[in-house]
Amino acid sequence: MARRLTLLVGSPRIAPGLLTRAAWQALEAAQVVLARDPAEPFADALVQAGLEVVAAADPSAPALARDLMDRAASGEVVWVASADGDPGLTDAVASEVSRLGDPPEVEVLVGSWDVPGSRLLDVVAVMDRLRSPGGCPWDAEQTHESLVKYLIEEAHEAAEAIASGDLDHIREELGDVLLQVAFQSRVAQDDPVAPFDIDDVAGVLVDKLVRRHPHVFADGGASTPGEVEVAWEQIKAQERAAKAQHGGGEAGHEGLLHGIPSSLPALLAAEKVVARWERSGRGPLPVGHGLGHELLALVARARTQGLDAEAELRGAVAALAATQPQID
Repeated sequence: MARRLTLLVGSPRIAPGLLTRAAWQALEAAQVVLARDPAEPFADALVQAGLEVVAAADPSAPALARDLMDRAASGEVVWVASADGDPGLTDAVASEVSRLGDPPEVEVLVGSWDVPGSRLLDVVAVMDRLRSPGGCPWDAEQTHESLVKYLIEEAHEAAEAIASGDLDHIREELGDVLLQVAFQSRVAQDDPVAPFDIDDVAGVLVDKLVRRHPHVFADGGASTPGEVEVAWEQIKAQERAAKAQHGGGEAGHEGLLHGIPSSLPALLAAEKVVARWERSGRGPLPVGHGLGHELLALVARARTQGLDAEAELRGAVAALAATQPQID
């Protein structure tokens, strides 16, 4: 009879059906499967799959190690790792192995790994906790409208972080932008008329990305950035026409300002308008007289040179501030 202690570690974010074959073999062969708390995500997933998971009598590392080794002396035992990694347990098990004259075999078996994007599940779980009864009273009373200012603010802070080139700062500020998406999606779950959640948001996004990249996911022929932009606008126009046909509330044609938020900085809005004009194939951009038209012409000139007018102006202002003495 096998005498073995298996320390099974894995991701609490992975469904039990995605455990490795070796992990399932160890679990099915075990005389007993133990965990510090069978209600923890990893252990609970095994319980939901039909396995019996026994709670450890004494979860302290030394006592737990001795209990596990005593059980393994007469059969196969699996310990399901806790979310915190069971600090001190492997050292305590090593001490037990040294103490015993004929110790059972001990192995650490990795049953699953986090896939890319797994921590997003934690974001959803934390946001749900904050909005649910017993969570945060401030988070619970927020609405789509009350959160708009934070969405705008965090987007601007992320843009500033990117301009700084500080990768730690960029990572933090992108997290704040992600929070706003998760927050708005969780608020939408409580809508009494037409609720949706973050999976619906992600689903719409994935469908849109696939639909607008036929050169990647289908048989589209765009092979340069310019061709991709032209195809993108054509696909968007088709989408608008389809929405209008089904009562979606959007016009079937595209004006130069269509879909451009009125709150967008003027230089960014001008660049979008110039880009649309160029893609329309209408010829040179007509420019009138006056300062506003001159600024528009500068935006068009920047685009022909592959420059971002907004970034260029910000850079010039920053350079001026850096070279001038402090002004009282």
